[in-house]
Amino acid sequence: MNCKEALPLIHEYLDGDLQGAETLQLKEHLISCTACHALFRELERTDAIVRSLPSVHVSDTLTAQIMSGLPPMKKRNVWTEWIRRHPAVSVAVVFAAVMFGSFMSMWNDDKNLMVKGSDLQDVVIQGDTVIVPQGHTVNGDLVVQRGKLQVDGDVTGNLTVIDGSLNLASTAHISGQVTQVDEAISWIWYKLNEFVGMLSK
Repeated sequence: MNCKEALPLIHEYLDGDLQGAETLQLKEHLISCTACHALFRELERTDAIVRSLPSVHVSDTLTAQIMSGLPPMKKRNVWTEWIRRHPAVSVAVVFAAVMFGSFMSMWNDDKNLMVKGSDLQDVVIQGDTVIVPQGHTVNGDLVVQRGKLQVDGDVTGNLTVIDGSLNLASTAHISGQVTQVDEAISWIWYKLNEFVGMLSK
Protein backbone atom coordinates (compact mmCIF):
# COMPACT_ATOMS: atom_id res chain seq x y z
CA MET A 1 0.00 0.00 0.00
CA ASN A 2 1.32 3.48 -0.84
CA CYS A 3 0.62 6.79 0.94
CA LYS A 4 -2.10 7.86 -1.55
CA GLU A 5 -4.03 4.67 -0.89
CA ALA A 6 -3.53 5.03 2.89
CA LEU A 7 -4.98 8.55 3.27
CA PRO A 8 -8.65 7.71 2.52
CA LEU A 9 -8.35 4.60 4.67
CA ILE A 10 -7.11 6.74 7.59
CA HIS A 11 -10.25 8.90 7.34
CA GLU A 12 -12.47 5.81 7.17
CA TYR A 13 -10.71 4.35 10.21
CA LEU A 14 -11.24 7.54 12.25
CA ASP A 15 -14.91 7.59 11.25
CA GLY A 16 -15.24 3.95 12.39
CA ASP A 17 -16.10 2.69 8.91
CA LEU A 18 -12.97 0.62 8.17
CA GLN A 19 -13.12 -3.12 8.85
CA GLY A 20 -11.48 -6.41 8.01
CA ALA A 21 -8.39 -6.84 5.85
CA GLU A 22 -8.12 -3.13 5.02
CA THR A 23 -7.66 -2.32 8.73
CA LEU A 24 -4.79 -4.76 8.91
CA GLN A 25 -3.18 -3.32 5.73
CA LEU A 26 -3.50 0.23 7.11
CA LYS A 27 -1.87 -0.72 10.41
CA GLU A 28 1.03 -2.39 8.57
CA HIS A 29 1.52 0.75 6.46
CA LEU A 30 1.42 3.06 9.49
CA ILE A 31 4.13 0.94 11.19
CA SER A 32 6.39 1.15 8.12
CA CYS A 33 5.70 4.82 7.08
CA THR A 34 6.60 7.52 9.62
CA ALA A 35 4.97 10.34 7.59
CA CYS A 36 1.57 8.61 7.45
CA HIS A 37 1.94 7.60 11.12
CA ALA A 38 2.51 11.28 12.12
CA LEU A 39 -0.46 12.39 10.01
CA PHE A 40 -2.63 9.71 11.58
CA ARG A 41 -1.71 10.94 15.09
CA GLU A 42 -2.50 14.56 14.15
CA LEU A 43 -5.87 13.64 12.69
CA GLU A 44 -6.63 11.43 15.69
CA ARG A 45 -5.93 14.36 18.08
CA THR A 46 -8.05 16.76 15.99
CA ASP A 47 -10.88 14.25 15.93
CA ALA A 48 -10.68 13.88 19.73
CA ILE A 49 -10.76 17.66 20.25
CA VAL A 50 -13.80 18.05 18.00
CA ARG A 51 -15.62 15.22 19.79
CA SER A 52 -14.88 16.79 23.20
CA LEU A 53 -16.50 20.11 22.33
CA PRO A 54 -19.97 20.59 23.82
CA SER A 55 -22.80 20.38 21.32
CA VAL A 56 -24.18 23.78 20.42
CA HIS A 57 -27.94 24.15 20.23
CA VAL A 58 -29.02 26.83 17.74
CA SER A 59 -32.10 28.56 19.02
CA ASP A 60 -35.11 29.42 16.90
CA THR A 61 -34.49 33.10 17.68
CA LEU A 62 -31.00 32.96 16.21
CA THR A 63 -32.31 31.22 13.10
CA ALA A 64 -35.02 33.89 12.71
CA GLN A 65 -32.44 36.67 13.12
CA ILE A 66 -30.16 35.15 10.48
CA MET A 67 -33.06 34.65 8.05
CA SER A 68 -34.31 38.23 8.56
CA GLY A 69 -30.82 39.54 7.80
CA LEU A 70 -30.76 37.87 4.40
CA PRO A 71 -31.87 39.94 1.39
CA PRO A 72 -35.46 39.27 0.34
CA MET A 73 -36.00 36.77 -2.46
CA LYS A 74 -37.00 38.36 -5.74
CA LYS A 75 -40.49 37.49 -6.88
CA ARG A 76 -40.43 35.90 -10.29
CA ASN A 77 -42.61 37.45 -12.92
CA VAL A 78 -44.87 34.79 -14.45
CA TRP A 79 -44.75 36.40 -17.91
CA THR A 80 -40.95 36.68 -17.88
CA GLU A 81 -40.64 33.01 -16.95
CA TRP A 82 -43.12 32.01 -19.66
CA ILE A 83 -41.21 34.02 -22.28
CA ARG A 84 -37.93 32.40 -21.23
CA ARG A 85 -39.47 28.94 -21.63
CA HIS A 86 -41.08 29.74 -25.04
CA PRO A 87 -38.58 31.81 -27.04
CA ALA A 88 -40.07 30.90 -30.44
CA VAL A 89 -43.48 32.30 -29.50
CA SER A 90 -41.81 35.47 -28.21
CA VAL A 91 -39.96 35.95 -31.49
CA ALA A 92 -43.16 35.37 -33.47
CA VAL A 93 -45.04 37.97 -31.40
CA VAL A 94 -42.25 40.54 -31.86
CA PHE A 95 -42.16 39.79 -35.60
CA ALA A 96 -45.94 40.22 -35.88
CA ALA A 97 -45.78 43.52 -33.97
CA VAL A 98 -43.01 44.84 -36.23
CA MET A 99 -44.88 43.77 -39.35
CA PHE A 100 -48.09 45.35 -38.07
CA GLY A 101 -46.24 48.61 -37.35
CA SER A 102 -44.63 48.50 -40.78
CA PHE A 103 -47.96 47.96 -42.54
CA MET A 104 -49.56 50.76 -40.51
CA SER A 105 -46.80 53.20 -41.43
CA MET A 106 -47.11 52.18 -45.11
CA TRP A 107 -50.87 52.76 -44.91
CA ASN A 108 -50.41 56.26 -43.50
CA ASP A 109 -47.33 57.36 -45.47
CA ASP A 110 -48.18 56.47 -49.06
CA LYS A 111 -50.53 59.03 -50.63
CA ASN A 112 -49.72 58.39 -54.30
CA LEU A 113 -51.99 56.75 -56.85
CA MET A 114 -50.98 53.20 -57.69
CA VAL A 115 -52.49 51.08 -60.49
CA LYS A 116 -51.52 47.43 -60.82
CA GLY A 117 -52.60 44.81 -63.32
CA SER A 118 -51.33 42.50 -66.05
CA ASP A 119 -53.22 44.29 -68.86
CA LEU A 120 -53.34 48.07 -68.48
CA GLN A 121 -53.27 49.17 -72.15
CA ASP A 122 -57.01 49.96 -72.19
CA VAL A 123 -56.93 51.85 -68.85
CA VAL A 124 -57.11 55.66 -68.93
CA ILE A 125 -55.64 57.68 -66.03
CA GLN A 126 -56.78 61.28 -65.55
CA GLY A 127 -55.30 62.87 -62.42
CA ASP A 128 -56.33 60.59 -59.54
CA THR A 129 -59.09 58.88 -61.54
CA VAL A 130 -58.58 55.52 -63.27
CA ILE A 131 -61.10 54.80 -66.04
CA VAL A 132 -61.92 51.56 -67.84
CA PRO A 133 -63.76 53.01 -70.88
CA GLN A 134 -66.97 51.56 -72.28
CA GLY A 135 -66.30 48.98 -74.99
CA HIS A 136 -62.81 48.18 -73.62
CA THR A 137 -61.75 45.10 -71.64
CA VAL A 138 -59.04 44.73 -68.99
CA ASN A 139 -57.86 41.11 -68.91
CA GLY A 140 -56.80 39.88 -65.47
CA ASP A 141 -56.95 41.50 -62.03
CA LEU A 142 -56.97 45.27 -61.56
CA VAL A 143 -55.84 46.98 -58.35
CA VAL A 144 -56.20 50.73 -57.76
CA GLN A 145 -54.79 52.29 -54.62
CA ARG A 146 -55.44 55.85 -53.36
CA GLY A 147 -57.53 56.88 -56.31
CA LYS A 148 -60.97 56.84 -57.88
CA LEU A 149 -61.87 53.96 -60.16
CA GLN A 150 -64.60 54.34 -62.73
CA VAL A 151 -65.51 51.20 -64.65
CA ASP A 152 -67.61 51.63 -67.77
CA GLY A 153 -66.19 48.60 -69.64
CA ASP A 154 -65.25 45.02 -68.70
CA VAL A 155 -62.74 43.50 -66.26
CA THR A 156 -62.13 39.75 -66.66
CA GLY A 157 -60.55 39.29 -63.23
CA ASN A 158 -60.81 40.57 -59.67
CA LEU A 159 -61.21 44.27 -58.98
CA THR A 160 -59.65 45.77 -55.83
CA VAL A 161 -59.86 49.39 -54.70
CA ILE A 162 -57.65 50.33 -51.72
CA ASP A 163 -58.30 53.59 -49.85
CA GLY A 164 -60.25 55.06 -52.72
CA SER A 165 -63.67 55.12 -54.36
CA LEU A 166 -65.35 52.88 -56.92
CA ASN A 167 -67.96 53.82 -59.46
CA LEU A 168 -69.45 51.02 -61.57
CA ALA A 169 -71.49 52.09 -64.59
CA SER A 170 -74.51 50.11 -65.72
CA THR A 171 -72.47 48.98 -68.74
CA ALA A 172 -69.66 47.61 -66.56
CA HIS A 173 -69.10 43.89 -66.32
CA ILE A 174 -66.73 42.39 -63.69
CA SER A 175 -66.16 38.62 -63.96
CA GLY A 176 -64.24 38.29 -60.65
CA GLN A 177 -64.65 39.60 -57.12
CA VAL A 178 -64.98 43.28 -56.30
CA THR A 179 -63.15 44.25 -53.09
CA GLN A 180 -62.96 47.67 -51.44
CA VAL A 181 -60.39 48.17 -48.68
CA ASP A 182 -61.02 51.35 -46.72
CA GLU A 183 -59.50 50.55 -43.31
CA ALA A 184 -55.92 49.84 -42.28
CA ILE A 185 -56.85 46.48 -40.73
CA SER A 186 -58.55 45.36 -43.95
CA TRP A 187 -55.51 46.53 -45.90
CA ILE A 188 -53.18 44.49 -43.70
CA TRP A 189 -55.42 41.45 -44.26
CA TYR A 190 -55.33 42.14 -48.01
CA LYS A 191 -51.51 42.41 -47.98
CA LEU A 192 -51.17 39.15 -46.04
CA ASN A 193 -53.46 37.38 -48.52
CA GLU A 194 -51.43 38.84 -51.38
CA PHE A 195 -48.20 37.62 -49.76
CA VAL A 196 -49.62 34.12 -49.22
CA GLY A 197 -50.85 34.10 -52.83
CA MET A 198 -47.33 34.96 -54.04
CA LEU A 199 -45.88 32.11 -51.97
CA SER A 200 -48.34 29.57 -53.33
CA LYS A 201 -47.51 30.36 -56.95
